[in-house]
Amino acid sequence: MAMRRRLLLAVAGWLVTALVATVAGIAVLSLLGGSLTGASDHALAPEEVRAELAAASPRPPLPSSSASADLSAPTKVFSTRGGTVIALCQDGLIRLRSWSPAQGYSVDDVEPGPAHKAEVEFESDQSELKVEVRCGSDGLPVHTVTS
Repeated sequence: MAMRRRLLLAVAGWLVTALVATVAGIAVLSLLGGSLTGASDHALAPEEVRAELAAASPRPPLPSSSASADLSAPTKVFSTRGGTVIALCQDGLIRLRSWSPAQGYSVDDVEPGPAHKAEVEFESDQSELKVEVRCGSDGLPVHTVTS
């Protein structure tokens, strides 16, 4: 009988300890809740969403001169292992509309134009790639990649 009583006391002690720990955990989480999960009490306004997206973008903002570029100008997309470049030819000059590094790469240097040549450098821990873009004789962007 003494053995059974000790076993019942051990089980009861374990249950009380588990109950106290659960209640304490729930109390702490309810007090801290939002600060632990990052939850917010309100929905973001459109301006706040745009600001958050702009802050999270790995791509640098486009130069202001490209905003006035003619959308009908010959445009090409060039994909390299270092990243992607979108360029256009307008009035015999090349202009980079955008550039985006591939995963594992970052943008090291950019000369977006408008000029006779534009370039962007993508770099990773293992390599560096330079994408140089010019307007070809047919008026379309052409590129070369050097490492």
